[in-house]
Amino acid sequence: MNKPDNLQLKDPDMPQTSEMLEQVLGNSYAAYEIFQETLPDIEIEQDWQWYTPYKAWLAKGQYWWVMQRGAGKEKNLYWLYVFDGYFAVAAWFKEKNREEALKADVSEKTRQLICDPKTMGKLPTFPVMFGYCYA
Repeated sequence: MNKPDNLQLKDPDMPQTSEMLEQVLGNSYAAYEIFQETLPDIEIEQDWQWYTPYKAWLAKGQYWWVMQRGAGKEKNLYWLYVFDGYFAVAAWFKEKNREEALKADVSEKTRQLICDPKTMGKLPTFPVMFGYCYA
């Protein structure tokens, strides 16, 4: 995966547009569109935000639900990063869930993506990053 300094969408005064994403992603824009089309079916909302640590626009995917007493709750599911010619989606998991994730019915390549990362900083979490590119 690329380093954060290779991220696109670096102008804080210019939020992303479909046209801008199509230009940056090139042929991979088709994969981005497919990804976007699946989100409503699985009740995930995506919101573009300026993310100061990376100095770039990133999309945050969240799942929202209403608690029994009517309070709204949310769960961050992923961050979407845009690079030149492709995009990547990073999901964060708690270390205590790694074994369960490894038991899931996933490809060997995905299993390796789950197995390899080390926990980040003081938080007991690890990232699994998927890159999407159409040639």
